[in-house]
Amino acid sequence: MLSEEHGDPAAGLMVGEDGATRCWWHGNKPDYLHYHDTEWGRPVADDRRLFEKICLEGFQSGLSWLTILRKRENFRKAFAGFDPEAVARFGDADIERLLGDAGIVRHRGKIVSTINNARRACDLAAERGSLAAYFWSFEPDPSERPARFDHASLSVLAQTPASKALSRDLKKRGWSFVGPTTVYAFMQAMGLVNDHLEGCCIRVQAEQQRSEFVRPK
Repeated sequence: MLSEEHGDPAAGLMVGEDGATRCWWHGNKPDYLHYHDTEWGRPVADDRRLFEKICLEGFQSGLSWLTILRKRENFRKAFAGFDPEAVARFGDADIERLLGDAGIVRHRGKIVSTINNARRACDLAAERGSLAAYFWSFEPDPSERPARFDHASLSVLAQTPASKALSRDLKKRGWSFVGPTTVYAFMQAMGLVNDHLEGCCIRVQAEQQRSEFVRPK
């Protein structure tokens, strides 16, 4: 448990070496802290980044995000920069290559799922114009969000009506490893919601970016 001098444990906040107060979950680990400050919760409209994140959330299942984050560059090299069209062309030889790559998580089911999801992503982009337009259509209405975002609120948001709806629709379209909890983590990371806690120095920045963000149509 955090001591008071390092933050407010009940509020889920931690004070960093720079004196700034943030969400607790990065643990002041430099790479995780950088991810918290510069990526998590900031809105994304780039199809490759969206596809990458939903795939990596699938790989994270049963593991920590920090484990995946530290392997992310290896994943990018292994999966053609998460270009859905390139990954969609992967075949049996690529699966065996990936199973032999110690730099990633060597799980056959997750590897096969990523290739399948790339093919489904291509179909979806052709139908909707972009993955971004599709994913952002599931942004929850403000009325569905907590009035105040504190640690207690976050602890009950492992999945939400919006993440359940997105998960259902993706599964109907043939995607895999996209359960509602995985999908909600994706929504948090890609800025479809702002789950930085009240008192976190990044929350206002993320909210400002969300207010200025042009939702893809």
